Amino acid sequence: MVRDLTIEELQSVIKTTVEETMQEFMEELFVSNSQNYLASIEEARANYQAGRVTSLEDVFRV
Repeated sequence: MVRDLTIEELQSVIKTTVEETMQEFMEELFVSNSQNYLASIEEARANYQAGRVTSLEDVFRV
């Protein structure tokens, strides 16, 4: 529980949470502004809808 944490432990938890949240935000920002990335997602969705897919077994040759 939070009340059982020392101040240092709580600070560490907060710092880690903020860092992770900022990293995720920056990744989302990059992705949303990357035309090549967005185009690749659209292409992948079109391929999937058209049935142009490869099974995991074929990918990993299992």
